[in-house]
Amino acid sequence: MTKAVIKFVSIDDVKDFVKKANECDFDIDLSLGKYTVDAKSIMGIFSLDLSRELELTIHSDSADFLDKIAEHIVK
Repeated sequence: MTKAVIKFVSIDDVKDFVKKANECDFDIDLSLGKYTVDAKSIMGIFSLDLSRELELTIHSDSADFLDKIAEHIVK
């Protein structure tokens, strides 16, 4: 399991993220406080407050996905 903090700036960022997440064969979650949604669900992501930083949980040890979404990761 890998965790990171991410931030979306635009709707296109969310679309790009979901497209990349759906290419993965493992589970990916986004959390904000007590709410957790499937990161492969665009509707789930839009139910979160996208003006805030979100916690990303990747249920895999593969770092490839982090490389694909590097522009969304908060440094």
